Amino acid sequence: MAVGTPESMTAYHRTRTLHAGEDRVFEYLADVHNLPKYFDQMTMAKPVGDDKVDVEAKVHGKTERGKAWFRADRTARRIQWGSETSPYSGVLDITADQDRTVVDIELHTEHTTDTEINQALDATLDHIQDQVEGKA
Repeated sequence: MAVGTPESMTAYHRTRTLHAGEDRVFEYLADVHNLPKYFDQMTMAKPVGDDKVDVEAKVHGKTERGKAWFRADRTARRIQWGSETSPYSGVLDITADQDRTVVDIELHTEHTTDTEINQALDATLDHIQDQVEGKA
């Protein structure tokens, strides 16, 4: 699990309504192999057993590798993830809204660059929308 306590982290939140079915959205997001398709900085995500994932990302021009955890709860339509070595975690909830799907993402981190984090969350939701609505 992430280092640090939730009290020491800042929470960032974004919501997006998609014109795609709830099952399609959940299945796409719950597949670890799709992470690099919607997280800009992530270049690789490889499941290594249980809920563990090896990840690689380009951060400020440097390649960073690390261990993460990733849990998809099909019943609750909730995905949770985090770093095993740094204070970083998130929750993504998926709910049906008539013929649309609402994706709600919350990120917890000690980073204080609000603009950068908010832009990254918006870009992530843009990529998810493009992928599940068939625009990509």
